[in-house]
Amino acid sequence: MRTKIKNFKLNWILVFYSVVLTEILGLLSSFLFPSFILIKFATIIILIVIFPYVIDSLKGMKNNEEELRQSKQKLKNIFDTLDVAIWSHDLRTDNLLITQGIEKLYGYSYIDFHNDLNLWKKVIYPDDLPVLAEREKKVAIGETVTSEYRIIRPDGEVRWIHDRGFPTLDSTGKLVDFNSVLFDITDRKESEDRYRSLVEMSPDIIAVVSRFKIEYINEAGWKLVGASNREELIGTSPLKFVPPNIIEIFSNKSSSVDNSYHERKRLEFQVKRLDGESIDVEMASTPILYEGRFAVQVVGRDITERKKTEKTIKTMAYYDTLTGLPNRNRFRKQLNKILKTQENKILAVLFLDLDRFKIINDTKGHTIGDIILQKVAIRLEMAVNNEGVVSRQGGDEFIILLEDIDKEKVTEVAKRILNDFSKPFEVNNQEFFVTPSIGISIFPDDGTDEETLIKNADTAMYKAKERGKNNFQFYSSQFNGISIRKMELENGLRKALEQNQLMLYYQPQLSLTTGEIVGVEALLRWQHPEHGYISPAEFIPLAEETGLIVPIGKWVLKEACKQRKIWENAGFVDFPIAVNVSVRQFEDDHLIEFISAVLDEVGLEACQLELEITESVMQNLENSTIILNQLKERGVLLAMDDFGTGYSSLSYLKHLPIDKIKIDKSFVDDILYHSNQGMMVKTIIDMGLNLNFTVIAEGIEKEEQLNFLKNNDCDIGQGYLFSKPLHANQIELFLANHNEKSGIPN
Repeated sequence: MRTKIKNFKLNWILVFYSVVLTEILGLLSSFLFPSFILIKFATIIILIVIFPYVIDSLKGMKNNEEELRQSKQKLKNIFDTLDVAIWSHDLRTDNLLITQGIEKLYGYSYIDFHNDLNLWKKVIYPDDLPVLAEREKKVAIGETVTSEYRIIRPDGEVRWIHDRGFPTLDSTGKLVDFNSVLFDITDRKESEDRYRSLVEMSPDIIAVVSRFKIEYINEAGWKLVGASNREELIGTSPLKFVPPNIIEIFSNKSSSVDNSYHERKRLEFQVKRLDGESIDVEMASTPILYEGRFAVQVVGRDITERKKTEKTIKTMAYYDTLTGLPNRNRFRKQLNKILKTQENKILAVLFLDLDRFKIINDTKGHTIGDIILQKVAIRLEMAVNNEGVVSRQGGDEFIILLEDIDKEKVTEVAKRILNDFSKPFEVNNQEFFVTPSIGISIFPDDGTDEETLIKNADTAMYKAKERGKNNFQFYSSQFNGISIRKMELENGLRKALEQNQLMLYYQPQLSLTTGEIVGVEALLRWQHPEHGYISPAEFIPLAEETGLIVPIGKWVLKEACKQRKIWENAGFVDFPIAVNVSVRQFEDDHLIEFISAVLDEVGLEACQLELEITESVMQNLENSTIILNQLKERGVLLAMDDFGTGYSSLSYLKHLPIDKIKIDKSFVDDILYHSNQGMMVKTIIDMGLNLNFTVIAEGIEKEEQLNFLKNNDCDIGQGYLFSKPLHANQIELFLANHNEKSGIPN
C-alpha cells in the first residue's frame, strides 16, 4: 500500500512539474503576442500557489484513506477549474490515468478514451495529421515533444490543442511510460491568426529587426523592396536597403528595457530597392521583445506618390507650369528677400508684355499660343544670360529682376531683348512676329518695396506701348496720371460686356440722289458706371491692344443682326445693316463659321448684313482674299472703311470682292478747310466709280460738304447733317418718319 501511495505521489509531482514547465516555455514563446502573457503568468501563479496543497494532500495519505479521498477530491476540483487535461499512461502495467479536464477539451467522456486509446488521434483535424509522424519520431527516442493541432469535437466545433508529451524509456530504449499535458489554445491561435492576417494583409510594411538582421517581414514589405519571397530577406541586413544613419536612429533604444522602452520614432527617408530604384517611405519604430531577444519592430508605408504630389504642389505654387519659369509668387518672394538684405546696391525690375501675342492666341488658338510662350521664355532667359531672374506673371506678361546693376547695364539688357525678339518664332512651319514692350523701374529711386517697384514698371510698360510698342521706357512719375486711367479703363472694359455697359447706336446712310435710306451703321458705345461716356476713339484702340475686341466684336455682330431682324419684322426691308469688323477678328480662322451661325440663328438674309473692314487687312492679302471671297459667296456685302488712310494698293484693291468704299471723315472735312478744297475727295470718288464701287462719304456735317459730294456724283452720305447716331428706339422712329417725308436737304 505504501509503495502505491509513493508511486502515486511521484506521478502527480511529475505531472505538476510538467505543467509548470509547459507554462514557462509557453510564456517565453508568447512574447510575439503580448496579449497572452498575462494569461500565462496567471496560470503559472495558480499552479505554484496550489502546489504546496498538493504536497500536503499527498503527505496526508499516510494518515488514512479518508484524507486520501479528500485529497483526491481537492485535486479533482482544482483540475476541473483549469482548461487542462493530463494523460498518464504506464505502458508496463497498461494503467491509464486521464483527468476529467479532457472532457472539456475534447467533448468526449474520459471513459471513451479508456475504451479507445487511439480516440485522441481519430479526432484530429485531417489537415493536421502530418504532425503525428513527427511526434512519433521524437517519442521513439525519448525526446520531449510539443505539438499543436486541431481536433473536431462531437458537436462539429474545431478547437486547437497544445499537447506537450514526456516519454520515458527503459535501459533498452523501450517506451515504458508516457505523460502528456494538454491545453485548449483556440483563443490564442485564433488571435494569432487574426493578428497574422492583419499583418500579412496590411498594405503597410511591417518588419522585425534584431541584431542588425531582418527576423520577420510581411508581404507588403518584401514586395516593396522588390524581393520575390519572404525567405529572400530573412536573415539579411537592413543596411542593404536603409541608410546606416536611419538604422542607428531606430536601434538606439532597442538594446535595453528602461524608461524609454516605449519610445517611438517616426522618420521619412529613401529606401533602395533590390533593382536599384529609390523610393520614399515613412517609418515608425518601437522596441519589442522577439523570441526572448530585444528587437525593433518597424511599421511603414510607401509615400513615393505622396512625395511626388507634394513636389508637384510646391512646383505649382512657385513655378509656372507652362514655361517652368518662377511664377508671380516665387518672384515676389525672392524680390522681398533681396530687398531686405539690399545695401547701397541698385536693382531693376523689367515688366514685359508681348505686343501681338493676343492676336495670335485669339486667331491661331491656345495650342500655338502656348508654344510661343514657351519659346519666349527660352529667348528671354538667353537674352538675360544669367544676369537676372526671369519670371512669368501670367498670360503674356513677364517680369525680370536684375541685381547689383546700373542704368547703363539695364539699357543694354533691354536692347538685347528687343534685338532678340526681332527674329520670328517658328511654329508648325509658320513664322510669328511677337515684339515686347518693356517698362523699367529702379530701386531705390522708383520704389523701395516689391509692390511699388512692380506697379511702376507696369506703368512704364504702358507708356512703352503708347509710344509705338516694341521699345522700353524707364519709369517717370509723370506717367502716373495717364497710365492709371488706361489701366482703369482696361479693367473696366473686361467687365463691360458681362455687366451690360456696352450698347449699340445706329446712324442712317442716305442716297445722295434720291434721299432714301440705303443703309444703317451700327456704332459701339460704352457707358462707364464711374467715368460716364467713354469715347470710342479711346476705348476701341484699347480693346484692339488687349484682344478684347474679339469677344466684343462678336457681341456687336450678333446684336446688330438681331436688331436688323426686328426692323425687318416691322416692315423696314430695303437696306442692310453695316457692322465694323476688326482686323483681329478678320484673322480668326472661324470667322466665316461664326457669321454663318449668327445669320442662321437670327434668320437674317446675308444680303442684309454689310461688313466694314479697314485697309489693314491688306497686310495679309492672301488670307484676306480667301475670307472676303467666302463672305461674298455667302451673300454678305463688303465695304472698305476709312479709305485713303491706310496702305492699300490699287492693284490689289481692284481684285478684291469689295462692294463699297467709305471716304474717311478727315477727307470730307478738307472740303471746307483745306486749300485743295476737296480735291482728294473728288479723286477718291472718281477712282471708286471707275472701279465700279459704291462710294460712301461719312462725317457730313455742313451743306457745303453735301453740295460738293452731290456735284461730284458721290453715291451715299452719312453724318450729323442727316442724323446723329441714335438708340434703337429712336432710329425706328427716324425710319418711320423718313419714309413719310423721304428726301434730303437741297
